[in-house]
Amino acid sequence: MSLVDFVLAPLVRAKHSVTTARLERRWRILRAHGMHIGKNVNLPASTTIDESHCFLISIGDNCGFGEECHILAHDAQMDEYLNAARLGRVIIHPSCHIGARTVILAGVEIGPRTLVGANSVVSRTLPPNTVCAGSPAKVICSLDEYLDRHREALKTAPTFEYTTYTIDAITEEGKEEMRRALTERDGYMVGGHAAMLRGEGWPRTTS
Repeated sequence: MSLVDFVLAPLVRAKHSVTTARLERRWRILRAHGMHIGKNVNLPASTTIDESHCFLISIGDNCGFGEECHILAHDAQMDEYLNAARLGRVIIHPSCHIGARTVILAGVEIGPRTLVGANSVVSRTLPPNTVCAGSPAKVICSLDEYLDRHREALKTAPTFEYTTYTIDAITEEGKEEMRRALTERDGYMVGGHAAMLRGEGWPRTTS
């Protein structure tokens, strides 16, 4: 271990502990106000939750969100004119994964095992077992078709073990190796989900 790593490692661990404590406190507050958040959910601090109506939002087990998503359960744009704001439940079923900066509007349901691409706007209900993207989000392909393409690509693509190549473990040599391997094609980080289930990755809800 280099001197820099020796100095930085405790700081990284301390930051991770503080981040985890803040996230867990936020999850407790949202649940106390009636929001359902299932087990093993990755809900980053940057996720904007409609806190005044969070009890209308339900997130199932094993869901994940990219950074800076928005989940809204009301729409007050017409309030000045009608003295009324629209309310709607948001139900995100288990094993959905939502790309970064996606906006989920009031009154929608996202079926189980649905992937939503980054920067999408979910303004209507999405069916289960699909890959969806766009504004408004719509079905691009089935989840099975999407997974089959990546299973095939995994056979020949560069792969990197999560526990060795994650940001707090990777060496300078590992970074250079990854740069070279990814010069002409994309690759895959493997083992990350299993590591997170073991509690070795980014904090997730546990109850």
